[in-house]
Amino acid sequence: MIFNSIQFAVFFLIVYVLYLLLDHKGQNRMLLLASYIFYGAWDYRFLSLIFISTIIDYHCGIRIHESNNAGTRKKFLFLSVFANLGILGFFKYFNFFAGSLSSFLYVFGFSADFRFLFIVLPVGISFYTFQTMSYTIDIYRRQLKPTHDFPDFALFVAFFPQLVAGPIERAKRLLPQLLKPRKVTLDSFYKGSYLIAWGLFQKVFVADNLAKIVDSVFTGVAPYEGALVLMSLYAFAFQIFCDFAGYSNIARGLGKCMGIELMVNFKLPYFATNPREFWQRWHISLSTWLRDYLYISLGGNRRGELTTCRNLAITMFLGGLWHGASWTFVLWGVFHGLLLIIHRFIDKRKHIFPQLRIKFIERLWFYLRVIFFFHLVCLGWLIFRAESFNQIGQMLSAIIFNFNLSFTPEIFLIADKIIFYISVLFFVQIFQYRKNDLMYMFKTPLAVRVIFYFICVLLFLIFGAYGGREFIYFQF
Repeated sequence: MIFNSIQFAVFFLIVYVLYLLLDHKGQNRMLLLASYIFYGAWDYRFLSLIFISTIIDYHCGIRIHESNNAGTRKKFLFLSVFANLGILGFFKYFNFFAGSLSSFLYVFGFSADFRFLFIVLPVGISFYTFQTMSYTIDIYRRQLKPTHDFPDFALFVAFFPQLVAGPIERAKRLLPQLLKPRKVTLDSFYKGSYLIAWGLFQKVFVADNLAKIVDSVFTGVAPYEGALVLMSLYAFAFQIFCDFAGYSNIARGLGKCMGIELMVNFKLPYFATNPREFWQRWHISLSTWLRDYLYISLGGNRRGELTTCRNLAITMFLGGLWHGASWTFVLWGVFHGLLLIIHRFIDKRKHIFPQLRIKFIERLWFYLRVIFFFHLVCLGWLIFRAESFNQIGQMLSAIIFNFNLSFTPEIFLIADKIIFYISVLFFVQIFQYRKNDLMYMFKTPLAVRVIFYFICVLLFLIFGAYGGREFIYFQF
């Protein structure tokens, strides 16, 4: 059951009508049941994993809070973290590490006959395990008190709008909203409906149409044509953004319709001028999670420059691995770790560069930095999207050595398609950036909104890529 399907539309309509009719306790119990039905529609067998994680973290949170003994508190924190990472590691990484070890031993002349398991990756497992771990860690740090209401805690873990692809919510932000009665207003309903509609537009019109361009190139075989590879990278940059940000917008919209505020997960990431700013704008719930629970725990920037660089490298290495059981994801994480380290080195010495005081020059310098860093991000997307190291090398080689400046009709056609599919998004994001308001289009005068909605609906109905294509981040 995916957001961009008739099945989900019927499901949410029923859930929402019941939600409006029930009192607070009834709403929470119904939402918990609905969340389990939603997740069970993927594969009911994996509901057991959510049950296990929920039960362990619920009891560990209480025991950590009630104990004043440091050893006992650490024991239950370890149990929570070990259980969550153990489940995540087994289902997501067992075959990956077994295969990698087998290949490593083979290089040295040893053969290892590992028993590989045909394990289906439970959808959303990376998201809800991180979400529940933050609960017990925050209690251990005395930043949060546990709840003794098990069904409400279970709802925090399984809340269906953000269960399978985030945002990764913190208990200290979401749990209080679930424990207290909520008020649904017309304003929150209208804003939620706008976010749902805009998220569906991003997914069905932009992302899924661009996916056809991207897939045609990345499923092809070498030799590649450099201009075609570059066009596909531009297409993938906007595909993955609209796919993931579209999901997050729909999740936030569903929450708003029920009076529940989910965090903003994307904030105009392609306007970033450096890697630090990019990770303050892209997948914010994951980047802040890694910062608060991994980077700071390693020491952050408190122990000297070399240690800080090490902590950045480890954090991004594991951040890359979080995305999937593949060395290409690891390389992508390492790539962004290097960008962060290099930026930190330059930023520490920016005082030696002359300061620009002319407004036009400052603005031009900003645009150049945005364009330059966007291309660095696209280089990262090549690593992220490629099927293998070999394909990465072949595509990079094509861009560098096989780039035909006399564009073929095929390249022009692809460029036209990309411009067509991202044009509305492009103008919306410019206004959002200039006004520093992600809801800016919702707040424009009525006449402007009517024209904007009409254009979006027309494009959606005529050119939308229907068929219920899954969201990219479901596989993570």
